[in-house]
Order: sequence, then structure tokens, then C-alpha cells
Amino acid sequence: MPDDEFRARISQAADLLRGRRIALLTGAGISTDSGIPAYRGEGARTRSDPMTIDRYLGDEAARRRYWVGGHLGWRAFAAAEPNPGHLALAAMEAEGVVSGVITQNVDGLHLRAGSSHVIEVHGTMRRVLCLHCGQVFDRRDVAAQIEDLNPWISVPENVALAPDGDVLPESTDGFIVPTCTVCGGTLKPDVVFFGEFVPRGRFAAAESLLRASSALIVAGSSLVVNSGVRLVERARRRSIPLVIVNREPTRADAWADLTIPAGTSEVLPALHDLMSPTSDRTPTTERSGTP
Repeated sequence: MPDDEFRARISQAADLLRGRRIALLTGAGISTDSGIPAYRGEGARTRSDPMTIDRYLGDEAARRRYWVGGHLGWRAFAAAEPNPGHLALAAMEAEGVVSGVITQNVDGLHLRAGSSHVIEVHGTMRRVLCLHCGQVFDRRDVAAQIEDLNPWISVPENVALAPDGDVLPESTDGFIVPTCTVCGGTLKPDVVFFGEFVPRGRFAAAESLLRASSALIVAGSSLVVNSGVRLVERARRRSIPLVIVNREPTRADAWADLTIPAGTSEVLPALHDLMSPTSDRTPTTERSGTP
């Protein structure tokens, strides 16, 4: 997008949203500049066999493969740092412009950036649950258990991460899957697998945040996942302003008041510059690159 068009769209978005309490719905596209690839779009890594809940629960080999790949990628996934898009949203929340963030991501980067009202509708990789007794573990403790059980495992310095932190292992032979240290039950990361439903209470919290807001920005999501589309549909029914920031077209572009086909790391800081209470309302002319 040419610079003059970029600035014009940022100004249009600021005019549309100014004076409103804005809810954010974010997807994988906001974390790509932190080194975590997206599921879809340019540069995405194709996943021919994403883990489903049925396979995870019913296939011991699949569960072993999941934990090997997840452990190999965990260190790099957990080391990812918030980027300017995350930081801009945290600043806008602190200034009272943003009411909160509903994220489809499981990387925890919004919280690390300083956002305080974050609803992780698809869960988080920071926690691991026992499916038998309900015990909750810190992922770092599970990683330590894996290394104790499998002292031979070596985590490479550089890995090709998938969006959920998975890495394709060379082999799973001999790998011992971690279990609950309380009851010996099956562990599962606190994330929504393919084939699972978003927990009802978590989605209700997202709906509540949206009801308390008077505008919605979708940032970095193609809106392929139904939970995101359902939230956008609720915003559309209320006729509140909808701005979509995504490099590629989305399922809801026809409903949007404005679309900005550019990266979130440049759009959100530019929007913050215009909407901050201390802003002189001069559109930014600095761009980090060509979208």
C-alpha cells in the first residue's frame, strides 16, 4: 500500500473510532513479527495434519509426537517478545482508549506487553492441565519433567516453529510422555485443539467485553475460525464501527466500515499515535517496511 493511502486509512480509522471504547479481536497475524508464524496467509507453514482432540486422546503415538514437537519448540516459542503491535494495544488500554483484547493466540504476548484485560479464547501454552484430576501445571515445570524423563533429548538452537510452537521432530522413538505428578493422569496443554469447542465461560467473557465496547478492531485474523466470526457478527448486529487490519482479505471484509490491508506492527502504533490523549493528531509518516 502506498504511503499516502496508508496515512489516509489510518486517519479514517482514527476519525471513525475516536471517542469510543474499542475492543480488539486479534489473531496469529499480530504475532508474526515476534517470530511466531501464522496459520494462513503469506509465509504461513502448511499443516497437513493438525492435532485434533480425538487423535490426542485416542492415539498414544500421536500424543507422543505432540509432546516431542512441542518440547522442541517450547523454548523458542516462550522466548518470543511482544512487538510494536502488542505494545501499542497495551498503551491504548492504559490510556483508556482500548477496553480489552480478545485474542485467538495462545502465545501470551499481549499479557507480556502489558495489556491487563486479555481474554485468551483458545487458551494458553503457559498452562498444562491434567484431564483426570484437574491439576494445573506451569508449562515450565512440565518441560523440566520431560527433560528428567528424557535426558537424551536435545533442543536445537534454531528451530522452524509452527504457529502453535510445534517443531517437526526427526524421531519420537524412546520418548516418555509426561504425566500428572499428582495422579499419573493424561496431561494436555490448556489450549483448544481442532475439534474442541471454546469453553462457554471464556466465550461469554469475550461477549461481555464486546458488549461493554462501542467499536471493534480485528487485527491480524483472517476470521476463518468460527469463534472470531461469531464475535464479529455480534458487533455487526449492534451496528458499531468495525475496522479490520489484515494483510489478506478476511471473511468479514464486506461487513467492515474500513479495511486496512497492512501489517499490525505498523498500523496499530500509527493508530495509537493519532488516538492517544496527548496526540497532536498528525498522522505518522514512519513505516517499518512495505506491507
